[in-house]
This record gives sequence, structure tokens and C-alpha cells, in this order.
Amino acid sequence: MSQPNSVSFEIQSAEETDINNSLSVLNTKLLPLLKTLSAEDRHELPKMGDKTLAFVQKALEHCGKNPDLIPPFLDIAEFKKDVEAVETLRVLHQQLLQITEAVSDTMMLSGSEAYQAALLFYNSTKSAMKSNIQKAETIYNDLSARLIVYNIMCLRVANMIKLICYKKRNHMELLSWTILHKIY
Repeated sequence: MSQPNSVSFEIQSAEETDINNSLSVLNTKLLPLLKTLSAEDRHELPKMGDKTLAFVQKALEHCGKNPDLIPPFLDIAEFKKDVEAVETLRVLHQQLLQITEAVSDTMMLSGSEAYQAALLFYNSTKSAMKSNIQKAETIYNDLSARLIVYNIMCLRVANMIKLICYKKRNHMELLSWTILHKIY
């Protein structure tokens, strides 16, 4: 019986070059136009979403038809640029989001399959070592040392989550910690 394989990602060198060139174009053309926000800024800013988009568009439309009602401190040209920017960025965001989510999911799945394959090999060397196959012990010891370090890191993360849960009294996070603790 073979190991289950849900993803078999392989990209040709020429395709990878094309993709990297496209990303380079985004980095040189789009990135300089974009802004980054701190977590605090994100929290404090009033947000425009699907529900408020129609309101904003209608307000801009009324500004165009009723210039006498525009307060002198409102820069209507910048207001219009902001609305147009949102419309442009929403289209880009949807396309990029689809790509980044698919890349993230494929990376997670590939990583999971690679980790499972490594564990299969690790367990195979463990069995080989128990059968006194000479080179298996060296390989097993090397892999064991790395696996132990990984498990220690996972326990530290789980304990950090537990500490945060107790400080915030967040039951959902506490449940996550309990699940992590049982896994590791």
C-alpha cells in the first residue's frame, strides 16, 4: 500500500521564471503604490465593506450633482480617487486572494505529505535499527534528534497558547490548546 498523495506539484523552470517575473512586476509597479497598516491602525480605522460601498458611491454621486453642499474642507478630487482606488483594488484583491489561498493550501498539503513521508521513513529506519541493520542506527539517531527538537518547539507553542488563554479567559483558545496538548 502506498502513501496517499493528494498533491503532486511540479513546476517547469521556464514557468517558474515567468511567475517570478510577474511577481517582480507586481513588486515594482504595484507595491510602491500600496500602504501598510499596523494592527492598531487596522483596528481604529472606519472600514468600508460591501454594506458601506453603496453608501460611499452614492455620496460621491451626490457631491457631483450638489457641489454647493460640499464642505470646503472636503477634497472632492481625493474622495473620487479613493473611491476609484477601492474599485480597482477590490478586483486585484479578489484575484490575488484566490492565488494566495491556493498557494497556501498547496504548500500546507505538500508540507503535510512530505512530513508524513519523512515519518514513514523514520519509522522504517527505527524498525531496521531494531533488526540490527547497521546503517539504520546512525540515520535513526540523526532523525530522532531533529524530531525531538521539533516536538519541544510544539510544546512551547502549546504552552504559550495556554498562557494567553488563561490571561484572556478565552475558552475557544483554551480548547485549541487542549487539542494541541493532546496531539503533542
